[in-house]
Amino acid sequence: MQFGRTYEEFTVGDVYRHWPGKTVTEYDDHLFCLLTMNHHPLHMDSNYAEKTTDFGKNVVVGNYIYSLLLGMSVPDVSGKAIANLEVESLRHVAPTFHGDTIYGETTVLDKTPSKSKTDRGIVHVETKGYKQDGTLVCIFRRKVMVPTATYIKERGGEQPGRPELGEQ
Repeated sequence: MQFGRTYEEFTVGDVYRHWPGKTVTEYDDHLFCLLTMNHHPLHMDSNYAEKTTDFGKNVVVGNYIYSLLLGMSVPDVSGKAIANLEVESLRHVAPTFHGDTIYGETTVLDKTPSKSKTDRGIVHVETKGYKQDGTLVCIFRRKVMVPTATYIKERGGEQPGRPELGEQ
């Protein structure tokens, strides 16, 4: 299974469709809210959401959807990353509700070699998240510093630090 890409493996215009999707549960939403101390009743209180909001039900916290999409993109985009450098934009376009399934895809917008080190480069990508019905819910752009093939080779290959396992 591929886990990220080297700088040479990115091509401007390529689109990576992340698989599998993730069905968002009420538990997922509440756990994320509790871990991040986001106690807005729109996310946590179904009575409040039903009686006082335009949606009539709880809305999944947007930063969970962003985090989910970021995680979905790791095997295709940043699995070999040296660093995530910048999230230059983040837009929540439509609400997500408990029971919705999120799918993501990332487009390579640009790539530039590092100006200071020859063993890495910067890849500029845009990730979009969609619900099961095709509704765009989230879109963000980021820049990721990724290694070249030389960097990987010099540091022990694809799985540096993985111990050799003997027979038991």
